[in-house]
Amino acid sequence: MKKQLLCLALAGAALLAAPQGRAPASAQENARQEAARREAALRSLPPDAARRLFGQVRTPAPGPAAVHGFYSRGCYAGGVQMPPTGPTWQMMRLSRNRNWGTPRLARFLQRFSAKAAEVTGWKGLLIGDLSQPRGGPMLTGHASHQLGIEADIWLRPMTGRIYSAAEREEIPSLNLVRADRLDVDPATYTPAHFALLKLAASEPEVERVFVNPAIKRALCRDAGADRAWLRKIRPTWGHNYHFHVRLDCGGAPTCRPQQPPSPGDGCGAELDWWFSPEVLHPKPRPPRKPPRPLTLADLPPACKAVLEAR
Repeated sequence: MKKQLLCLALAGAALLAAPQGRAPASAQENARQEAARREAALRSLPPDAARRLFGQVRTPAPGPAAVHGFYSRGCYAGGVQMPPTGPTWQMMRLSRNRNWGTPRLARFLQRFSAKAAEVTGWKGLLIGDLSQPRGGPMLTGHASHQLGIEADIWLRPMTGRIYSAAEREEIPSLNLVRADRLDVDPATYTPAHFALLKLAASEPEVERVFVNPAIKRALCRDAGADRAWLRKIRPTWGHNYHFHVRLDCGGAPTCRPQQPPSPGDGCGAELDWWFSPEVLHPKPRPPRKPPRPLTLADLPPACKAVLEAR
């Protein structure tokens, strides 16, 4: 059982935290830090790396919305840019040019942010990375977010203040996790966070909600008798400043869906494993050669047309 959980956790960490062998980037990095990471990636990547090709495209592929591939290996056409400011949302870290997604994602976020304002008492949501204009692998950070149907939502409440462009590059979110990583920090975790995450996991379009294991532990403890929504709340490394919402494929014929979460609320041995000594304090392992970066040939064939569309 422990071996199976270890494999699942390592696979999840590889998918969400440190893709293609590169060090994970923090969603809280400011514009200067992100620019330095981009430059380092461009210096080290081969010319045919998909991260290089998709990471430098600034505009969406024209035509109707179409999603191709899997969350960690795909692309999309017909992208739209989420407006930087709306009645119940503000987009953060705009310099990354990752406030793009399918029209379906944009509609979801606008609708969800209004619901979130009602259940939390906040003015709305601060939203981080969505996707690149055409999806695909990113120069820095995420391994997923490639299909235009995922979003990082900050755990810092939106207030009535509209942030300037400069502030959106510098202001941090809130860390909900205690320094020992065993539980949430009562100084930052509130009932509003519980209500927000329950709302996200209760949305029919949502496939997964990724959170830090300590946050999942708090949700399990506070859920009471209504526990069905906890199945979608999936623990993974990081995600103590934001949570990651992944929509399902929505019936798109060229989108490869993810397997449904395991039955149950995920609050038992599966969650306990994340707090075991071998996970919290792993033994150092010798460095391994990073895997070959994905190329355009590794993506679905349609992604070549998406990348080249004018």
